[in-house]
Amino acid sequence: NHSQVSRVPVAIKVLDVNDNAPEFASEHEAFLCENGKPGQVIQIVSAIDKDDPKNGHYFLYSLLPEMVNNPNFTIKKNEG
Repeated sequence: NHSQVSRVPVAIKVLDVNDNAPEFASEHEAFLCENGKPGQVIQIVSAIDKDDPKNGHYFLYSLLPEMVNNPNFTIKKNEG
């Protein structure tokens, strides 16, 4: 139902000391239906970095400090 569509701007701060900033591996646009269940996975994201990794790349995703205590959104590490 297009009358119930909402859009929210998301700011992503990328910290990188190398010459290439990390990027999302693909563009993402997430959708959540009104009958979504608590704990339901909404989106899985991955990143790439064109810099030569010495020990492999490691990316850390986190919510903004003002969103950390928001019970509606969480970020979980995807092992493997």
